[in-house]
Amino acid sequence: MTAFMGVVPILETRTGAPPLAAARLRRQLTVEAAARIARLTPEEVTWLEEGRLYRFPSSDDALVAVLLYATGLGVGRQEARRMAGLPLVTMPNARTIRRVAGAAVGVVAVVAVAVAFVVPRVLDRTRAPAASGAGPALPPTWRVTVDVFNGNGDMNYTRTVASRIGAFAYRIRRVTRADRFDYPQTAVYFHSGGERLAERLARQLGVSARPLPGSGDPRRLVVVVGPPRI
Repeated sequence: MTAFMGVVPILETRTGAPPLAAARLRRQLTVEAAARIARLTPEEVTWLEEGRLYRFPSSDDALVAVLLYATGLGVGRQEARRMAGLPLVTMPNARTIRRVAGAAVGVVAVVAVAVAFVVPRVLDRTRAPAASGAGPALPPTWRVTVDVFNGNGDMNYTRTVASRIGAFAYRIRRVTRADRFDYPQTAVYFHSGGERLAERLARQLGVSARPLPGSGDPRRLVVVVGPPRI
């Protein structure tokens, strides 16, 4: 395999305790106690707090574990926004809610009229060209498996990239070393028939896609991780 493309952007590093770990410590809970509350294992709690989502069997399992843990800790909306570095939201009073609701009703009425009289005409004009030029819809990301290979010697960075891919709901099948550690750039590789799937993942990672020799499963992608951008 030959790497040819841009490099995965470096994720920002956080200082201090990770957000979920900080939330647990504010409640004066040990890892074991938090795991019992969330109906998770202590090992799964550690994976979540350290951001090692690739350790779960699938991205769906990782998302469910995050929900269980946040719910078990009682993380509310304001605390979640604070953990994410977002501004806090103040709740409007009843008078403001009534005024906004009244305006929304008027907007909905206008939109309904537009939908009834304008949209059908637009669809009639665009239906034929769209049908002839549109390609088949891509399968959802959770139906695509991805193998992540360490091609730079830095396994920690490779796992960071794997976690980012898992965050897009791809099924991470394995994270392991490549055949060598001198790949200069990160690349997404695909078998015949998987070009559009590879291009989608390549766009999400900010890299390019390259074909693999021979034949294979078009829904299996290979990401070879090069060195991080300096």
